[in-house]
Amino acid sequence: MEYYALNQYLRDTFGCKVYKIALDAGCTCPNRDGTVGTRGCIFCSAGGSGEFAERIRKPADVWQQIEAGKKRVAQKNPHGKYIAYFQSYTNTYAPVAYLRDIFQQALAHPDIVALSIATRPDCLGPEVLELLTGLNAIKPVWVELGLQTIHEKTAAYIRRGYGLPVFEEAMGQLQLAGLQTIVHVILGLPGESTEMMKETVSFVGKSGANGIKLQLLHILRGTDLEQEYLAGKVPVMDMDTYVQLVAECLALLPPEMVIHRLTGDGDKRLLVAPLWSADKKRVWNALQQKIACTPRIS
Repeated sequence: MEYYALNQYLRDTFGCKVYKIALDAGCTCPNRDGTVGTRGCIFCSAGGSGEFAERIRKPADVWQQIEAGKKRVAQKNPHGKYIAYFQSYTNTYAPVAYLRDIFQQALAHPDIVALSIATRPDCLGPEVLELLTGLNAIKPVWVELGLQTIHEKTAAYIRRGYGLPVFEEAMGQLQLAGLQTIVHVILGLPGESTEMMKETVSFVGKSGANGIKLQLLHILRGTDLEQEYLAGKVPVMDMDTYVQLVAECLALLPPEMVIHRLTGDGDKRLLVAPLWSADKKRVWNALQQKIACTPRIS
């Protein structure tokens, strides 16, 4: 089975190798500041899942972050272009004037070809959507939504903080605005069967999303999920099980959907389990072999 990998999509769209530079917009999250919750999602690290992001101290630092990110991959991408990826926390959860300043600076950089904004579906009010629509007329804007699961019991356990109808409404608004959407799904959430995980992936495939990120559940030090894991309440997948599941999930998705991620691991300094996920080359090779011999479901 062939799938539409992000690298191929980027070459098809921009005509060259494109790397993401993870940036920090200086935002927080309604699931941390008391608006929705105070402890965040159960799996979220203190860095808001943005351990690899450059850091920001004021809006004027955006270009400095981009330049720092370019240096990190300079040998791999000496003449390429970049996507400004605002990754940490919820990157539309701030005054619109502040967001406009941050995002416009990123788009103004000559080496940035697109903007990718990680956020929550309950943080996309009319003014934010208007801003993103306007920016999309300058350079492509992608909106990444952390759905993780369609199952409400699991969503409550991980403290997602919004219901599935909120996600569906946000997706509809983003599509009407002409904005590309990428949906995050976590495979291996506690209490979910293989069929439940595949139901979530199938839902995303039919949602109109342009892309999907499949994320292995991993345990990071300092999270509430770590405490659950240490108490024996959270099993983690072995590599063979995960590889098989990813292949089956890809078979459910439309062939034109861009696959932004097949797995993922946390910062090795924080990774508690599963430790096999840190061996990226081994995992990647196993995934490609399994996917190649898995037929797509028509």
